[in-house]
Amino acid sequence: MVINEKRVKKMRQKSGGVYRSILGVAISLALAQWNVAASAEETSSSGSDENGNSFHLGGYVRGWSSFNMKDQPETAADDKWKPSMLRGSLLLDMDARTGPLKWKAVARADREYKTDYLKDLEQLRSTNGTGTGGQSSNIMDNYNKADLRELWTEFNLGERVSFRIGKQQIVWGESDFFHAMDVVHGYDMSWRLFFEGENEEWRKPLWLLATKVQVPEASGQIHAFVRPGIDQCKDIGNTYDIRGGRWFFQPYRGYDLTAVTDNDCRHPDGDMRDVTGGIKWSGEAGPVNYSLAYIRTFAADPVANSVFKPYEKTPTGAFFDLIHPVIDVFGVSVSGYAPAIDAVLSAEVAFTKDQPYNIGTGGFGTPSVPGNFPGVGLGGIMKKDTLTTMIRADKNIDFQGLLGTNRPSFSSIQLFDTMILNYQDSDDLARLFAYGSKQKEHSTILTAFTVLNFNSDTINPSFAIGTDLTNGGGFFIPAVDFVLGDKWRLKVEADIFWTQKDSKKLFDTDAPGTQLMGYFANNDQLVVRLTRQF
Repeated sequence: MVINEKRVKKMRQKSGGVYRSILGVAISLALAQWNVAASAEETSSSGSDENGNSFHLGGYVRGWSSFNMKDQPETAADDKWKPSMLRGSLLLDMDARTGPLKWKAVARADREYKTDYLKDLEQLRSTNGTGTGGQSSNIMDNYNKADLRELWTEFNLGERVSFRIGKQQIVWGESDFFHAMDVVHGYDMSWRLFFEGENEEWRKPLWLLATKVQVPEASGQIHAFVRPGIDQCKDIGNTYDIRGGRWFFQPYRGYDLTAVTDNDCRHPDGDMRDVTGGIKWSGEAGPVNYSLAYIRTFAADPVANSVFKPYEKTPTGAFFDLIHPVIDVFGVSVSGYAPAIDAVLSAEVAFTKDQPYNIGTGGFGTPSVPGNFPGVGLGGIMKKDTLTTMIRADKNIDFQGLLGTNRPSFSSIQLFDTMILNYQDSDDLARLFAYGSKQKEHSTILTAFTVLNFNSDTINPSFAIGTDLTNGGGFFIPAVDFVLGDKWRLKVEADIFWTQKDSKKLFDTDAPGTQLMGYFANNDQLVVRLTRQF
């Protein structure tokens, strides 16, 4: 065997540089978290007076780091093990009570360091001409943010009725990974798309007037809300990383889609000023919990209003505008304990009226879609009713004897299916604009996860897995959460994907099989999260 000494030396230098970067970032984050958290802890206060008035300020300082586990095909450099994210977050959480009023305020600021990998993506945006034509020439504008997460007051009217007014979150539904009835809010997935975490961190709060009415005679309650339409454009629907960043779908990393499109939140079929809302009845019938809900909201995922076939309004973007049409969702959920299998079973069904889809997966001049831009879903918009179904089983499994856990382990399995009603293959519905992939009648995802607990719940490994039963591919997320005393938390996680098919070039019509998991091709990530609570 002939050993290339120069190559070995170069590899050692590269590995050493990566390890030194990781160590330096870890030390910096730890010191920053310690100083800021200690300062915040000194200034926070809590307690109540003789009148029942109280005030408490808490929160956390958090550091994130993630590393590419594979080389990214869009860039010329070898991206494997390069840091893709070095992020710090400060969240302040205030609770107070003044007489009959309860108050809540949550604010969060996020800042990132521009890694070499992000610099490469930013340079790629300049090379392909989208860096100056998009919303920003600085790729960090996609990640550096400061938001007022919540600001509301709550009070009771009598013994049965309560009102909550202000910026808040409402959670309806039973599912975790994918959402059937939990559609009141969109999610901000611009800086992360597949990390495990709390939905409260990613959900985009809205300005709402919400009320709950207890009806003990019927063993239930009414929950209703009105959204008056004073939110900002960025608060509507799901936000994805379409500016060419680390979580844009392959092969679009390094391509700023905002250079050829606008975000239209004042479209006639989806105006952010429109009043929306919902009402839900939750009750008990013997051993079964159930709910009935109606929600009028915005379609979570945007669709493209194409210049080649405008929908109700001429777009201002060069190719298309992103819009979120208003939809109506009718939902039912049931859950209850099944003694025969010692598990909690849940089911959720949501009927969506007029779910919007883009048209066009063929090529230019597709007979059914005249003038369609080649295979990228820009042949117009079609609305279809859909039926979304979720079936779930939650069970505590005893691994104490086998693995030495200190208590039974919570495990869950979930089957999630979306069916397009009155589906016609000739409709040529696109799975997602910018891909030549056809939407199928059914989209079925199977997921499962389990959490193990060791050393008095201070070491908590978890495993999540999911597969696309319709299109192939899936994900596997092993993680371990460490409880380090009363204040510190450390989580290490790997996000691993396997794909059936994926696209290698922009506006690809040669790989029409690219579906959900194909979007994440080659984007496996190792993620470290360190939190200091106060």
